[in-house]
Amino acid sequence: MAEQFEVGDHVRWNSEVGHVSGVIIEKYTEDVDYHGYTHHCSPDDPQYAIKSDKTDHIALHKGGALTKAP
Repeated sequence: MAEQFEVGDHVRWNSEVGHVSGVIIEKYTEDVDYHGYTHHCSPDDPQYAIKSDKTDHIALHKGGALTKAP
């Protein structure tokens, strides 16, 4: 099981443009439709909505793709 994060945690992930960091603004524990796609999640495998520090873009990622940022 991936590490669990909470709203307000500062995290980073690797994207196609390199490492990106941001703040978790929402935690999803049930399937969610986002930008036309169904993202599958559960209490044991949630997905997180993260607002990028640089662009204010919001991305959804599973915990396995995230690490805590300093």
